[in-house]
Order: sequence, then structure tokens, then C-alpha cells
Amino acid sequence: MSTLFLSFVVCAAVVLIISPIVFRVLRRLKTGQNILEYVDNHRFKQGTLSMGGILFLFGGLASCFFFETNKILAILSLVVSFAYGLVGFLDDYLKIRNKHNEGLKPYQKIIGQVGIAVIISIFVYNFGLTGGAMHIPFTDIEVNVSWWIVPICIFFYIAVTNSVNLTDGLDGLAGYTSFIVIISLGLITYLRYLHLVDIGSLASVYLEYRNIAVACFGVGGAVLAFLLFNCYPAAIFMGDTGSLALGGFIASVCAFTGEYILLIVLGIVYVISATSVIIQVAVYKLTHKRVFKMAPIHHHLERCGLFETKIVGIYVFVTIIVALLSIAFYVPV
Repeated sequence: MSTLFLSFVVCAAVVLIISPIVFRVLRRLKTGQNILEYVDNHRFKQGTLSMGGILFLFGGLASCFFFETNKILAILSLVVSFAYGLVGFLDDYLKIRNKHNEGLKPYQKIIGQVGIAVIISIFVYNFGLTGGAMHIPFTDIEVNVSWWIVPICIFFYIAVTNSVNLTDGLDGLAGYTSFIVIISLGLITYLRYLHLVDIGSLASVYLEYRNIAVACFGVGGAVLAFLLFNCYPAAIFMGDTGSLALGGFIASVCAFTGEYILLIVLGIVYVISATSVIIQVAVYKLTHKRVFKMAPIHHHLERCGLFETKIVGIYVFVTIIVALLSIAFYVPV
């Protein structure tokens, strides 16, 4: 457990150490955020630095110092996070260069996301710990879906990365909720590692789980340090660089441990954000009427008069509750 704590502290310290350099570079590049005209209540945030996800992307790398042998899945989790972060970086860069809140074309973005998902999904099926198995949360049941895991995993990556991206709309919202989700996944993975040790599983198996947990705590520490600059009023936004990177990391941890379904519970706020957008778009196309004043739903709540810090507090509270309930199941009695 001390290794997890060290990974957390070191990665958080790295973010704090490199933050002055990153801020200086981003200012020189003039990475100020362009606020969309219809988000008029956020007009005062115009010019806030973006692409802050770079901070926890590099900060999370420090967790590698605490990996032991059999660390390929932990390293891949970070690599996939970087890959999705790169897609987000290109999107953010084009927004800045064009001085408009439009970056990559939707089809370009989805091609990049699907391409990464296809590669990693094939790896999960052929070389991952779980193969075609999906763990049913709060039970000891695993369902083997065989090669169907590949399309399921591809869909999972696209759903998670875009849902986290949609949740990134208020200061600290995606950061705080993702921090809780990542730390929870780290604890759950570590508890599964301890269980595997107790029943005498092969070292090559349980060390992979341990290293994934170390990576979770490292990224979690890096995100928490980033939140010092991203909480209201934000001095920097994570941008698509950060939100897609977080989504890629979370999806990888779940895919490598077979916890696809668990994320529906742990990431309930992501599900709510994505569902609200789907409902809004579908109903508008059919009836030309809007269900929400604005989607995702956190913007609807703003339009209803709730201040953004209160909305973030509600999202954090809900995420903490489902996280505690989820972790409790894995604690040995």
C-alpha cells in the first residue's frame, strides 16, 4: 500500500514542479480558450489557458518508477492515454490556431479514436489478462464473450473517451469526478491483486494488477495536483488534450481488468452527461424541440440557476457515494 501512496505523492509533486514551465509555454503559444457564443454565462472565461491536460499526462508518467516486473499493461494504459491525449492535443491546437472553437472535423476525431480503440481491443483479446472475459460487478461471475470482446471493447473506448469529454464543461467537473473514478479503480484493482496473492495465483498475473493500481494512483495524484489550477475559478482548462487522455486511461484500466460494466456504476456522471446529449439531439431531430435548456445536463442545471460550484459539488457527491459502494464489495470480510 505504501507504494501506491508514494506513486500518488511523487506524481502530484511532478505536476507542481513542472507547472510553472508548462504555464509559461502555454502563455507564449497563446493557448487561450475561445468560448462559444451560446455559452454566454461563461463569457468571462474567454482567454483562460487551455491544453492543461499536458500537466497530468507527464505527471502520471512518474508512476513508472514504482512498477515492478510484468508491467506491460500498466505501461500500455499510460501509452493509450497519451495516444488519446494526442488526438485531443491536435483538436485543441487547431482551435487555437484558427482562433475559433472548432478543431478537428468530427470524422477526423472519430477516425483517430476508433483507430486507437481497434488496436488496443485486438491486444486485449489476444494478449490481455482477461481475454474475452467480462466481470459482472458485485459478483464473482465472469462472462466469456470470446471474440465479441473486440467490438465491445472498441465501443467501450469510444463511449468512455467521449463521455469524459462531454463531462468537461465546468471548472473542475471532469477533473474531480475522474480523480475519484481513477483512485477507486486503483483501490479495486489493488484489492483484486491482494486476493490473487492470497489464493496463490501466478506472480505474472497478480503483479500486472499491482502495477495497474500503481499507475492509477500516479495518474490520480497528477490529476489532483492539476485541480489546484483547474478548480473554480480555473486558471487553466484541461482541454480535449486532458479529457480524452483521462477517458483513454480509464477505459484501458477497465478493459485490462475486465471491469467494463463496473464503470457504468463508477462513471455514472459520464453516463448522465452522454445520455443527456443523446436525448437532446434525438428529440430535436424528431420534433425540433429541446428537452433540456442546454446539453450536457450540467449546462441545463446552470440555465436553471444553479451555480457551477454547486453543480460540481453534486456530481462529486454522487461519484463518491457510488465509489464507496463499489469499493466496499471488494474489501475482504
